[in-house]
Amino acid sequence: MKAIILSAGQGRRLLPLTADRPKCLLPISGQTVLVWQLRALQRAGVDLASIVIGFGAAQVEEQLARVSLAGMQTRTILNPIYDRTDNLVSCLAARAEMDEDFLLVNGDTLLEPGVIERLLASEPAPVSVAVVRKASYDADDMKVSGSAGRLTRIGKDLGSSEIDGEAIGVSLYRGEGPRVFLEALEEVQREPDGHRRWYLSAVDRLARRGLVSATLVDGLGYAEIDYPDDVARAENLVAAWGDRFEKLRA
Repeated sequence: MKAIILSAGQGRRLLPLTADRPKCLLPISGQTVLVWQLRALQRAGVDLASIVIGFGAAQVEEQLARVSLAGMQTRTILNPIYDRTDNLVSCLAARAEMDEDFLLVNGDTLLEPGVIERLLASEPAPVSVAVVRKASYDADDMKVSGSAGRLTRIGKDLGSSEIDGEAIGVSLYRGEGPRVFLEALEEVQREPDGHRRWYLSAVDRLARRGLVSATLVDGLGYAEIDYPDDVARAENLVAAWGDRFEKLRA
């Protein structure tokens, strides 16, 4: 299985922590976010990870050169216009990697291997999105709507009566999924503001066409690192993993 990790951004909302490094290189309990992601993917059976880079690209490549990942290859893809586009363009930079089934992971999402394993074991669908259910949702959450395991909408602007969960930043594309996802990305890019859109704008289009399923990962550990306060929460998450994931610290 192949994975694409979107790690091109600086993470301005994390300043000053990201003043001189990209957010994927923030240290969390002795490892960078990127290394935690790679080790979780490796443990779940991923054998190739392509990392889309931009801000601090040389630093990311230096990090990858120092990481030993038995059975996993890594390579980088440069998004040279990362500073004036959003992650839809980073996805398109990796279009050559979308020629077969793949996982897509946000560069600021820390997760335990069980999240990936549950996605990979889910019922086949063109697109499968990892979703959690919460007691409440804020404006920054990427909310989803749907029933019976099928998503009909995904976006930050869903009304409270429409919300059935939150997409946590990892998704799986199988069968016709890579092709229809790439086509939807290109559709969105052609719009006037397309270069400033999230890739989930394309997933939302596919959800409206009945091509997207939800994989519930309630109870499994994850953390989205958007603001300085999130770093402490991520460190608490790693501590809670304990001995179950001790190998990820190696």
